[in-house]
Amino acid sequence: MRSEKLRCNFVSEFSPNLSNVTNHFTMQDTLVKSNELKGGEFIIKESAAADTFIPEDISEEQGMARQMVKDFAKDAGEKAHKLEHQVELMEKAGELGLLGCHIPEAYGGMLLDTNANTFISEELGRMGGGFATTIAAHTGIGMLPILYFGTEELKQKYLPRLVSGEWKAAYCLTEPGSGSDALAAKTRADLTPDGQHYLFNGQKMWISNAGFANMFIVFAQIDGDKFTGFVVEANTPGITLGAEEQKMGIKGSSTRQVFFENAKVPTANVLGQIGKGHLIAFNALNIGRFKLGVMCMGGAKKAIATSVQYANERKQFGQPIASFGAIKYKLAEQCIRNFALESVCYRISDLLDDKKKFLAEQGLTYADATLKAAEEYAIECAIIKVYGSEVTDYVVDEMVQIHGGLGFSEELSAARAYRDARINRIYEGTNEINRMLMVSQLLKRAMKGQVDMVGPAWEVQKELASMPSFEGVTGQYAEERKALKDFKKIVLMTAGAAVKMQMEGQLAIKDEQEIVMNIADMMIDAFVAESLLLRVERLADMSNKAHDQSVYEAMLHVYFNDATTRVAKCAGDALASFAEGDLLKTFLMGVKRFTKYAPVNVKNARRLVADTLIAANDYCY
Repeated sequence: MRSEKLRCNFVSEFSPNLSNVTNHFTMQDTLVKSNELKGGEFIIKESAAADTFIPEDISEEQGMARQMVKDFAKDAGEKAHKLEHQVELMEKAGELGLLGCHIPEAYGGMLLDTNANTFISEELGRMGGGFATTIAAHTGIGMLPILYFGTEELKQKYLPRLVSGEWKAAYCLTEPGSGSDALAAKTRADLTPDGQHYLFNGQKMWISNAGFANMFIVFAQIDGDKFTGFVVEANTPGITLGAEEQKMGIKGSSTRQVFFENAKVPTANVLGQIGKGHLIAFNALNIGRFKLGVMCMGGAKKAIATSVQYANERKQFGQPIASFGAIKYKLAEQCIRNFALESVCYRISDLLDDKKKFLAEQGLTYADATLKAAEEYAIECAIIKVYGSEVTDYVVDEMVQIHGGLGFSEELSAARAYRDARINRIYEGTNEINRMLMVSQLLKRAMKGQVDMVGPAWEVQKELASMPSFEGVTGQYAEERKALKDFKKIVLMTAGAAVKMQMEGQLAIKDEQEIVMNIADMMIDAFVAESLLLRVERLADMSNKAHDQSVYEAMLHVYFNDATTRVAKCAGDALASFAEGDLLKTFLMGVKRFTKYAPVNVKNARRLVADTLIAANDYCY
């Protein structure tokens, strides 16, 4: 009843505005911040804290949306982890409007801004791997291809059913012989003699929601060589399902193979252009990666809360284990990494939101604006997927360790969280693929002149040839601002040197994946460090402070201290892979020059973070 009441309040608050959604996306005075950052430009440009959205900026309406999901999650309880309750929960989510918060009203949705949807995704992530996987597959890769690439007829036919929860969606891309190499799919779609249908033959595997989906987004090769997307109804004759996969984790989600044997699909169900299915697959995955990173952050918050509560309860040697330095280290590091991740999540969320509003002002439809925004920030979406999944892996691993023997037992939730988290580094594109993607995208944009890396890279080269400045840094967070600039210089130096070697015929970057991984890791650290710094600066400037700024500064110092070491190692490893002699010495001198962050008492900083968490007995950041 309470959830229904919240929904009524929520709808009454938003309903007057739904008819004005178009106006909301075309009002010039609410559009783009003065220094709009293009995708990948964080490497060469600085951002202002005042222009950065942080979760503490949550509005009353966004808070209502968030609370509704919290109540839904509380009511769901353990059902979220049970396969037999997934359909029930999806239909309940549809009743509450949670399946259509990103869909225009014309198709049955209740369109909210990107940041509100991010708060919703965070809370859904707290529910755990089973239902989080189910709803993410449905609302993301299951619905967005229709919104982005479907004809008006397809949108009107399918989206309202998917928004209400009457129908559930699944996404069929992976095959036994094509995982990361999606375009190598073998499933065929051959036109029937009357030209009205395509006959599908082939199989798909690892299909989330397959056991109860009413429709599939399917990718097939028309005539064997034109990779194309389709909407396929699950009850189509010729479609059969394999048994439920026995998985390591996310056991509450349905995962089955889907087989096609002369299944007739109307030609009207083609998505986008024939032979352009890669555009659908890759663009739908951009938002999927973003949402996955956000859900990882929400899930990690719950795991941290579970960790500290157990550490406060468990006594050894006559005192709670939370009082021991080794446990405090774990608790603090869990918080620092996830606080940084949260900073990234809402920064990207707001970049996406601003871009959508700007594009809508230029006359694009909501669907096209959303698609183009996700495409613009494909690099940042890859970063959040990689960083988010790896932060969550760290958090749940340490949760198991804090629980000791009980962490290895199915008696408590730690073991399940550990198993559930592991898939995040694999689906929505493996982390290895995403690392390569972010570097290749950056270099492509640089080659096209979309991101001016040449000028800044040349400035770094000139700086290396000059005498170093021994002037001290001044002002609040000056050390961090300088370190951040230096991180970016190292990325430019390393990537620029690799590109130069390639242009001289001495290196083929695409064949040197280890170097690409090094550059990607430096990009991740630079973007995360900047997002964290901008958030801490914003918190320091807030007039109504309800927090202890020293705790956030402690997180900032620890992150920059550790990132400095990581960036130095990645740069050294990459440079030594393709440079030698005096050239290598020059580069390594540059690495040393650009990694001079002042020493930090990380022990005391982590203890401050941990002690605050322990006192709250909950995730409190």
